[in-house]
Parts: sequence; C-alpha cells; structure tokens
Amino acid sequence: MFFPKLFTFCHPPGRLPAGPAPAPLPARSPPPPAPRPPARKLFPVSPSKCQTPSAMLPAMKAEPRSSSPARAPRAPRRRPVKPGPVKRRALGRMKKILGLLQDGKYPNCATVAAELEISARTVARDLDCMRDDLELPIEYDKQRHGYYLTAPVAGLPIVPVSSRELFAVCVAHKALEHYRGTALEKPLELAFKRFADRLDDDERFTLQSLDEVLSLRPFAPEDADLKLFEQVTGALTDRLALRFHYRKPGQRHAEPRRVHPYHLFEFSHRWYLLAHDLQRRALRTFVLGRMRDVVVTRDKFQIPPGFNPRQHFAASLGIMSGQGDYHVVIEMDPWLTDILRGRRWHPSQQIKEFPDGRSQLRLRLSGLEEIEQYILSWGAHATVLAPPELRQRLLSTTRELARRYTHPAPAPA
Repeated sequence: MFFPKLFTFCHPPGRLPAGPAPAPLPARSPPPPAPRPPARKLFPVSPSKCQTPSAMLPAMKAEPRSSSPARAPRAPRRRPVKPGPVKRRALGRMKKILGLLQDGKYPNCATVAAELEISARTVARDLDCMRDDLELPIEYDKQRHGYYLTAPVAGLPIVPVSSRELFAVCVAHKALEHYRGTALEKPLELAFKRFADRLDDDERFTLQSLDEVLSLRPFAPEDADLKLFEQVTGALTDRLALRFHYRKPGQRHAEPRRVHPYHLFEFSHRWYLLAHDLQRRALRTFVLGRMRDVVVTRDKFQIPPGFNPRQHFAASLGIMSGQGDYHVVIEMDPWLTDILRGRRWHPSQQIKEFPDGRSQLRLRLSGLEEIEQYILSWGAHATVLAPPELRQRLLSTTRELARRYTHPAPAPA
C-alpha cells in the first residue's frame, strides 16, 4: 500500500508508471496489493538518493498527506561562474533588513518575515550572516523584543563586482607577488583576504579560478622594510619633515639628510621617495633601501601649490629627471622592431616603420642615463642616430667593455 508513495518520490509529478488499478478494499482484511509492472525510470536516481520501501516506511507514516505530488530529486548542479539569482535575492533581503535596523524599529524575525513575505527561518539565517559573517554590530533587545545596531553602519560590507573587475583585482593581486618573502607580504595578503571575504560565494569561486590561471614573474625584487614604510607614509600624510642618513651608489659612508617628503612611488620593483632636500634646496629622489636611521620630526611643512609628480617625471624615461632637452632618434632592425612593437616607452615617442622591416624610434628626454642602459641591452640590434652626446656616451662605454673582454678573464676569487 505504500508503493504509490514510493514511485511519487522517485519519479516526477504526473509521470507515475502505468499499471492496473488496485482492487477495492474489504472492510476488515485488506488483500495484498496487486503486482505492478517494473517502473520505467524517467530520471536516473542513484540508490543513495532513493531509499528502499522498507527504509521509507517510518518516514512515510509520519508524513501528513499532501494533495500536491512530491518532486523528483534534483541532480547536483555545478557552481556557476556568475553570481546566481539566489545570492542576489539574499543580498537584497539583507539590505532591507539593514534599513529596518537603521530606522531604529527593533525588528524581529516575525515582523521582518511578514513585511518581506518570507519565512522567519530565512530571516534568522540572514541575521546570522549579517552578524557573524559580515561582522555587523547587531544585538537583540529582550525588552523591546527586536534587533538593533550597537554602532552606526553605512551599508553592507559586501563588494558586488563584475567579471571584468574581478579579473583586474586578480591581476593586481598577482602584481604584488614580487613582495613575497618581504615584510610587506603579510599585510598585503591580509588586505586581499579581507576583500575576498566580502565577496559572495560565486564571486569568490570566480576569483579563485582566475588566480589559478594567472601569474606574473617579478625580476630581482627589493626587500622592503615595513617599519620604514610606516614612517615614510606617516610623514607624507601628516606633512612632517624626515631626518635620515643616505648613501649614494659608490659611496662608502652615508651622509645626513633632512627633507620634506612629497611623493612615494615604485619603479622597476624598487621604492623611491621624491622629496625636497633642505640643504641642497632642490628636489631629490631617494631609494628607500638606502635610507638609514630614519626619524620623523615634528616640523610641519606644506607642499608647494601646483606640484605634480607626473609632470616632474614627464620628460624622463624612468625616475631620473635632468635639465637637458634631447631629441633622441634610434634605428632598430627588423628583429628588434618585432620585439618592441606595441610597447609604450614615453608620452613623446614616435615610431616610423619602413617597408624592409626597420623602424625609427623618436623620443624627447631631459636626460640620457636611462635610455643609454636600454640601448646597451639591445646590443647590435639598435643604432643611435641622434643626439651626438648619446652616441659619445655609448662609444665610451663600448670601448671600455671591449677593453675588459679583450684580455683573459682573471681567476674568480
């Protein structure tokens, strides 16, 4: 007598297997049920999902009869890449609950359920998520029989982002890998984790998938001193002068410096401080890794109006800004043209390509030190046509290199 209930569980509504109708039941001793043909399975149901008749008897006896047929068990779905509607609905409910809390109405599960036309159990789950997962200051008032906020809350700390924004965040996270092993690794990873924890499950799954297929390979990163970073950034934000000892490349002893810090920036995996040197009365660029015995003074200062770090470095190829005005012209062979095609070296650059594959790169720079290093790395694939000062610098450098490599190399120490 329980087999029709069993088939209703294993098959979708309205698709029971055909068979003869059961015989009328006598008043006292009902006959055994008529045999039925084997059921034609419309949905593949594993034994773990569909119980045997004997195992289902107790549960069916306890169940109240319902006029609506039971649904067939759903197959497990794969997690979607984009946020699903259920997640969005939960976010919408939490926003409405937060609005009630911000209005000071002391809502409880019953009043919220009636207003949003949902179950009280759903409201309880949302409140638990808002308090435990989102860390909102929600407490329950026993006298008013409702929930309230113990501190002001501006909004839900959830970050709804698009797939393009998730990709950009993942690339930014990978770009921070050259600080792995330094003092900055832990705070950076902690900040990224806090951001990821504010995503819903589907967005976090997408971010994890992108993290597995993207990577960046930093070259020769410099160790970072977290305490030094805190001192410099504190002086920058509070507009306080710095005092430290600094050693230039090639110098054996450090010199005392007193500066007004203007700007902190990173270039080629190295951190630099652009500051006004009080003794030299000019802007100077300092490598953070060469600064020692840093002291944040109490002397306040003001950055000159109109100062713009981008404009300061606009005429340089990297971080070295000079006082000159050089029109650089470099001819590149077809191989180097293919390698460098599409790269943006400088705002002033102009590239002209020729039918035979060669090209000419034109730049307008304030100094020649950095472009000289790039040209040397290109070897015989590049030829400087102008200015004469750059050609002379390269000639002197290559002559010295030829002298060093003409003679036999000394034995390694």
